[in-house]
Amino acid sequence: MRALIHALRALRRADRGATAVEYGLIIALIVLAMVGALSVFGGTTSSMWNNVSQQVQQAGHETP
Repeated sequence: MRALIHALRALRRADRGATAVEYGLIIALIVLAMVGALSVFGGTTSSMWNNVSQQVQQAGHETP
């Protein structure tokens, strides 16, 4: 019983796990920001390449 109480007290004083959780949350937020930025950038890039494709096709049809 005394060992259990000692272990619980040591666990209460340990802040190593809390630091790991904080770092995990920071990394998760960074990843979410990256995914959001990439999805916006991907949509813009896709629109640009679709426009380029249409312009090339139109130029190909105009040439005799």
